[in-house]
Amino acid sequence: MIRYALTCDNGHAFEGWFAKSDDFDSQKAMGFLTCPSCGSVDVGKSLMAPSVATGRQKDVIHALAIEQAQKNAIAKMKQAIASIKANSEDVGERFPEEARKIHYGEADARGIIGQASPSEVKALVDEGIDIAPIPVLPDDVH
Repeated sequence: MIRYALTCDNGHAFEGWFAKSDDFDSQKAMGFLTCPSCGSVDVGKSLMAPSVATGRQKDVIHALAIEQAQKNAIAKMKQAIASIKANSEDVGERFPEEARKIHYGEADARGIIGQASPSEVKALVDEGIDIAPIPVLPDDVH
């Protein structure tokens, strides 16, 4: 719907609501627009102040946009994590041992996931073994 500020030739101000901008012109041409105060059919559009968001409204809009962006990012990360898990073998606490076997060619190369302590992670990285943590994400993202 479009809202127009209208005035008649007698200076009365009122507003009209239209489904689309062409509706004003067609209704005026057919004589359907009349001033509610005096009944004049000589009705025209008057200048309207644009709808401008206040500082508070802009802050709310910005906060909502950031919140939506965060939800979208978390959803994409969840998809990536699900793909990694679907295409990896979960070796559990044997992760450091299996990662070394793969790195040194003692086991077939494959994607693995599992657990490692901070000291085990440091040792793997110090040996030049490429690993990456899988983040734990909130469950309440839709």
